[in-house]
Amino acid sequence: MHRQIVAALFCVLVAVPLAAPAASPELKTRLDAQLKLNRERYGIAGQAVLIRHNGQLVYQASNGEKDIERHAPVSTDTVFNAYSLAKLLASVLVMQLVEQGRVELDAPASRYLPDLPVAWKAISVRHFLEHSSGVPEYFENHEGALVSKGHAGLAPTLEAAFAGLADAPMQFATGSSNRYTQTNFLVLTALLQAHYRQPYAAIVRQRILKPLGLRNTWLGPAGVPAARLATAYIGKDGALQREDDVAWPAYALGHASLHTTVGELDRFLQALAAGKLVRRATLQTLLQPRKLSTGRDSGFVSGWEFGQSGDYRQMSHDGGTRVRARLLFKDSLAGDTWTFVYFTNGSVRNVWSRTLVDSTMAQVAPRLFPRETLSERLFTHALADDGADDTALKTWLRDGSGVASEELERAINGAGYAIRENLGARPALKVFTLNTALHPESANAWDSLAECHAALGDAAIAAELYAKSRQLAEAAKAKP
Repeated sequence: MHRQIVAALFCVLVAVPLAAPAASPELKTRLDAQLKLNRERYGIAGQAVLIRHNGQLVYQASNGEKDIERHAPVSTDTVFNAYSLAKLLASVLVMQLVEQGRVELDAPASRYLPDLPVAWKAISVRHFLEHSSGVPEYFENHEGALVSKGHAGLAPTLEAAFAGLADAPMQFATGSSNRYTQTNFLVLTALLQAHYRQPYAAIVRQRILKPLGLRNTWLGPAGVPAARLATAYIGKDGALQREDDVAWPAYALGHASLHTTVGELDRFLQALAAGKLVRRATLQTLLQPRKLSTGRDSGFVSGWEFGQSGDYRQMSHDGGTRVRARLLFKDSLAGDTWTFVYFTNGSVRNVWSRTLVDSTMAQVAPRLFPRETLSERLFTHALADDGADDTALKTWLRDGSGVASEELERAINGAGYAIRENLGARPALKVFTLNTALHPESANAWDSLAECHAALGDAAIAAELYAKSRQLAEAAKAKP
């Protein structure tokens, strides 16, 4: 990592504009530097990025290699394996049927699929779409091989996949939690095929790919010359290793095996935001925040991960942790909108795609996206030389980050766990320690610090910190 790049980005994130920036040479320079930093920091093989604001192109770039053996460079028209971004196509197709009045979200999916397992008969279409159904996963990973119950590999047919789950226990009571499960989209794929009486891939081609002119987007095995495809890699033992894609059966294409370019996924997002696939009025209704039966916010809405980023509602989805699409809007999709597409073909550290998109948001509009900016600042802090003075960072976190004081402890803690997963426990320790300095009365902050020490093998320190956390929690309960 180059210290000059880190220092330049640090300064940029301190002095930030209040308004959303237009495309500019200065912004391009910052984003170019961030992509270079990301590639060095995480060992990314190749990457391509596209960002828009209100439909206008803000930034598009690519770097690295789509094949590290041939040293073939990534370009903006490189085709990547987008994995579970396939679910966004299925989500749109379901929303189209809802808009047409042909499917009711709160009706049992068994109304449209009478042969679903008996235990699933009362589960609504919405529960499957929002990963709140509680149904079990239809396969397990056995030493790198995906195996469906009762089969040597993946079940040969959709019917066999469902039959294998007929007696499997539910993961949780329907509607009480979210758990991302591929089985949910098997049900939605089956529903779409039952309605259109066509194979799922044909439905996608006719209703999404052809109308939008997406000629380099497809589901399933390679559809373009191998030279156009980015080779997929995974990080193992500190190096990149080639990873062959799963040979998904045709019934699984509603949740996997999407191939596309950043430009064509961007075209899909722009069409969605413009109301060309589903009317904006319909989307406004379907994309409202929802509650689970426990009163907690649902983490998914209409098939998208859903949350808040500053004043924006944030819809996003990843694909195998390597790629991510993110769509943000303020009041409606007809107003202030941002889209971010960040594709990689793998990294040494298996970096989260959400971490990468956060880093670009921090450069594009730090004041508009305070949590993402905080996250990137803390990643930089975690990798800084040990012993560096963190006084300025503490002051910024308390007074200048834009994150509300009542949310600050949780925001720092969340960044700490992201750092632990992406960079390791040692760098994360600095962030968890910083959080206890800023929030010495927080039982949660001390608990997370203890957990990090435990992960590093510091058993005695961890025990002491766990005890401190329990004391603070008990004291908080005792307060009137």
